[in-house]
Parts: sequence; structure tokens; C-alpha cells
Amino acid sequence: MLKIGLTGGIASGKSMVGARLRELGAVLVDADALAREVVEPGTPGLAGVVEAFGAAILTPEGRLDRARLGAQVFGDPQRLAVLNGIIHPLVRERAAAIVAAASAGAVVVQDIPLLVETGQGNNFHLVVVVDAPDDVRVQRMAEHRNMSVEEAHARMGAQASREDRLAAADVMLENSGTPEQLRGAVDALWEQRLAPFALNLKEQRIAPRKGGPVLAPADPAWAAQAGRLIARLQTALPRDLLAVDHIGSTAVPGLDAKDVIDLQLSVRDLDAADRIAPLLADAGFPRWPGIIADNPKPTHPDPTDWGKRLHGNTDPGRPVNLHLRAAGSPGWRYALCFRDWLRADAGARTDYVAEKKRVAGLHETDKSTAGYAADKEGWFTDYAAPRMEAWVQRTGWQPPSYSDDERAADDGGAAGSGIGTASGAGGATVGPGTAQS
Repeated sequence: MLKIGLTGGIASGKSMVGARLRELGAVLVDADALAREVVEPGTPGLAGVVEAFGAAILTPEGRLDRARLGAQVFGDPQRLAVLNGIIHPLVRERAAAIVAAASAGAVVVQDIPLLVETGQGNNFHLVVVVDAPDDVRVQRMAEHRNMSVEEAHARMGAQASREDRLAAADVMLENSGTPEQLRGAVDALWEQRLAPFALNLKEQRIAPRKGGPVLAPADPAWAAQAGRLIARLQTALPRDLLAVDHIGSTAVPGLDAKDVIDLQLSVRDLDAADRIAPLLADAGFPRWPGIIADNPKPTHPDPTDWGKRLHGNTDPGRPVNLHLRAAGSPGWRYALCFRDWLRADAGARTDYVAEKKRVAGLHETDKSTAGYAADKEGWFTDYAAPRMEAWVQRTGWQPPSYSDDERAADDGGAAGSGIGTASGAGGATVGPGTAQS
């Protein structure tokens, strides 16, 4: 099933988005509704709230007086934390039961007001944030909830900042206009991304990629997008994963590239890569059909030296290539070294962009990027390899190493991200044939 985390600040319009997604066919798990259910009269949740805050927060009928409780906790982080500590575990338990009952091909949308605050974003295939300017939200709270400006700001202050929510967003739905405009945006999201994403995920099929090589201007958002993907992969793969790195052209600030995020998953060996393949498919990253390992390179006749497993992704809205390589292998070293060399050498960046544009022009009418990739190989062999080796010798660059202690720790928890340590790795080995976007 496709798992969507839906969030937004108070009065942003999140509930309207959730309701429309349910009309379109999603299974909606509404955290606010569940939060009300778990404190109904006679529930353990209500008993816990009364024990923590006193019987004064009850109505004469024995129900929770939400306004009175809200006045106690909003603006008081410690008391709010106490309340959340009672309610959140109960809500998560109810939500888990609803999700477990959903069908394999369902789109499950969990409406979680405090998704960012509680750090749950990594548990979803996508996070959708509904956003509206602060002044618009204050006006809505005044008009529809009879709040004063001070009360509205207090409620907003108890939640994550707008900047933090947007940083967690894979999709942002702007809602400063009319309800009809918001519904139109939701409908487009469902048709163009969520429904095909769910079908691809169910069938473990990589989202189609059509057309030849199209270079996009460098996008500062690529780094943040890669960071969210890395965090999700770490959550999905608690074993057999040493590190995940953003590699390829989109990992180099200021470099034009195909709009495809390349990530390298470092594993002990390719047997480990094969073991985690089902977990990757469930997380939305199935293996590319028919692609097992790199072709042997003339300078490295043993194909295992350059072997890898290549996975794509099922999300039609964000193309991703996952390169699974054994830590310490030549191809693994090359991918990291090439990225770091381009980051450090402005001249190399300029020359690489020129080469990409030249080759893209040769293949602008192609229906795939295979010819584009093949025609760049000569540049890697004749131009990049010797210059990168000279840079390595000049700077002392070394790839990361993973000690026995780090590998043992990997057996018991989530893998680390990023480059890791550089001690004990030996000199860098550079060579052709590992081009990304």
C-alpha cells in the first residue's frame, strides 16, 4: 500500500484535503478524529488526562472540555508534552490497526497535525503539507473558530514552524485561494501522482521514464529531496546497510543535470544487496528489470570489481536511481570520488556540463537515455579519470571506511548516512564507467 503522511498548520486547510482524498478513494486515518475517540467517557485515555490535569477539565456530563484543557496546555510546552504523551501512543495504536486492515493497493492517508513535531515523516512514502500564509490562517481562526488574534498565535506557536513543515514536504499544496482551487490541486495530485504511484508500488514496477536526455538547470532543492529519501531508506533497511550517499550530478551544487536523484547504498557485498532487494521493493524501490551488474571494464577485467545492483523507484513524481555497491569496491570509490572532485573543481564542473550538453544534443530525439549514457563513457575515460587521479594525489582524498565496530552496530540498528570516516580506507581508485545523471 502507498502510505501518505498529510500535515499542515492549524487552519491551513488540511482537513479539507483529507476529506477530498477520501472522496477520491483513499483510506483516511484522521489523527484528530482518533484523538477525540481515545478520550471518550470511560476510556483509559480520558482517565489518564484527568489524572494528569484534574477533574476540572471535564464537563458536567463527564466529557472532556477541550477549550478548558486547551487553555491549560497551549503556550506551556511542558504541559503540552504531558498531554501528548498520553494521547499520541493511543492514537498511533488505533491508526496502526486501520492501516493494517487496508488492502495491498490502497492509498492510505494519515492526517497527522504534529507529523513534523513527532518526527514521523520517514515512515511514509510521501509527505504532503498543506500550507497557507500565517495571516490567512489567523484570519480563518478568527472567523471560523472565534479565536482572538492572541489565541490564534498561541495555537500556531505550539506547532512546528512553517519553515520546518515545508522542509519536510515532498508535496506542498498551497491554500491561500478558494476551496475550489484547493480541490482542483488535490484532484491533480491524485490523478498524476498518487494513483499511479500506488499501482506501481503494488505491482513493484518502476515508474515509466520516457524521452531522451533533458538537462535541467541546477536545483538547490535536489539536496533536500535526497536527504528525505536517504532518511526513508535508513528507516526501511535496519540491517545490511552501511551508508547511503547522494551521488551523481544532482549531488554537486550548481551543476546542470537530468532531474534524477542518484543515491549509492553501501553494503558489505552484493549478497547483502540481494537480501535487501525485497525490502527495497516494498519501500518503493524495485530492481531495474534485467540489470544485475555493471559490464566488465577493460582496465578491470574482473566484472565483480565493478559489480552493482541497480534499483529505480515507483514514484512518478520523483525519478530516483539506487546504486547498490560493496563498500570498498572500485565502482563505489569512483562514485564518491567523482562527486567530491566535481564539488571541489570549478573547471571540471564547467567541462562536464559542456560535455553533457554536447552529448545531449546528439541524442535529443532519442526515446531513452541509453545512447546519451554510452556516449559519455569516453569523456570519463580520457578526460575525467586522469584529472581526478591527479586531484586525489594532490589533496589526499580518501573514501570512507567502515570499521568492524561500525559494521557490528549496523546489525542492531539503522545505518548511518553520509560519507562516514576516512581512516584506513587506502588510496582512492578511479576509473571509467560509473556515470550517473
